[in-house]
Amino acid sequence: MLATVQSAALIGVDGVPVTVEVDVSPGLPAFTIVGLPDQSVSEARERVRAAIRNSGLPFPAARITVNLAPADLRKEGPMYDLPIALALLRAQELLPAQALSSYLIAGELALDGQIRPIGGAVNLALLAAQGGDRVLLGPENAAEAALIDGVTAYGAPSLLLAYQHLSGQSPLPVAQGSELLSDLSDVADMADIKGQAQARRALEIALAGGHNLLMVGSPGSGKTMLARRAPGLLPPLTRLEALEVTRIHSAAGLTAARSGLIRTPPFRAPHHTVSDAGLIGGGSIPKPGEVSLAHRGLLFLDEFPEFSRKALETLRQPLEDGQVVISRARASLSYPARFQLIAAMNPCPCGHFGDPSKACTCSPTARMRYAARLSGPLLDRIDVRVNVPHLSAQELNRAETPEKSEVIRGRVAAARQIMLERQGERNSLLMGQALRQHAALGAGPSSFMLAAAKQLGLSGRGYDRVLRLGRTVADLAGSADIREVHLAEAVALRPREV
Repeated sequence: MLATVQSAALIGVDGVPVTVEVDVSPGLPAFTIVGLPDQSVSEARERVRAAIRNSGLPFPAARITVNLAPADLRKEGPMYDLPIALALLRAQELLPAQALSSYLIAGELALDGQIRPIGGAVNLALLAAQGGDRVLLGPENAAEAALIDGVTAYGAPSLLLAYQHLSGQSPLPVAQGSELLSDLSDVADMADIKGQAQARRALEIALAGGHNLLMVGSPGSGKTMLARRAPGLLPPLTRLEALEVTRIHSAAGLTAARSGLIRTPPFRAPHHTVSDAGLIGGGSIPKPGEVSLAHRGLLFLDEFPEFSRKALETLRQPLEDGQVVISRARASLSYPARFQLIAAMNPCPCGHFGDPSKACTCSPTARMRYAARLSGPLLDRIDVRVNVPHLSAQELNRAETPEKSEVIRGRVAAARQIMLERQGERNSLLMGQALRQHAALGAGPSSFMLAAAKQLGLSGRGYDRVLRLGRTVADLAGSADIREVHLAEAVALRPREV
């Protein structure tokens, strides 16, 4: 007898329908899975056989053929264990004829019949919502899927309970999703950092407008401390943004333990030994990389020039377009990557060039080679560059009591709200006519900008960069117009021309 179940495959961050067909026919006992399965799918034979028997359900001594359609789509992962097992029970007429209709089913089976969580539950629920299907998953995944509006999700702890639910013997309750609040309890406070007023101000401006930031300073000057406290200055994600982030993290298998929408902006800080695929994403079947996991959040790259030149150059497309396109022989996929870059670097290989407390031991040639590791086009995509000097003990003792993160976060949130109400996006995304419209200058500021552009040799891109920064400084000040004082601060934060 033939039975079918609807399941899905993950292609990038999107769920694609997959039909699981199971045929049980007379003949020598055999269990075959076709439809372009990978090794983990092929091994489902043993997991399904053991799970059915250890659940006290019959396993047929017959010829079993499982087809995963469409056959030209590569299937990977253990998510097909549960739909194969339930279709096999239906093929033995142990489930009613319509028991599996209007369900999208996925889950990994343990040998004792327990259902383990899988990655991509939110993505599968979004697919189910398009067709009006119900979802049957493990309990952790069902709580994730229940976050999607219009989806009825059921969480079955075991294969036996899933069978009893579908047969009508013991219906499962509808799963309830929970939205996680923004949790900043693990983020250190800006009040821990004394001094560095210019760097603190540059970080606030960068976060408010979504501008990319590069901090340059000697070891121990506080660059990493500032970056690690940046998540505490960002407002919580909106529901739409949280859904985008959760979808990516769910596809990467990083949300099952939390089972809720991610409302805190992501903060990713890969080591400089990360591979190109780890940073951008990739693999034979591409997976999201660090830039996608940092979507709607922050990507912190410490020791910026120590990353491989190839890995750094791959950042140029997502910094410009807000997405990553990964092309492979089997598939070409697009991942969201609208992140904000925070980078930190030393001024030279030894780290002490320009440090009054310790002499630099690098030759001019070594310093030039070190700086040349960062290409001009990459630096051109960084709006803010600030020096973080090494402060002496006396200077730290004389420093005023710093502001707490909560106070700065309030200013950043207020400035972002102004931007959203005015143009619907952060100032860093203003381009072309939209920039001219929302960052229009009066006679005085226009003359100031022309003089600054001439004196500093600003290119067209440099001019627009300063204009965007000036708009953000004005928004932080609550000013509808961009004034000369705002442009002067923006010019001071302008990276060197490349």
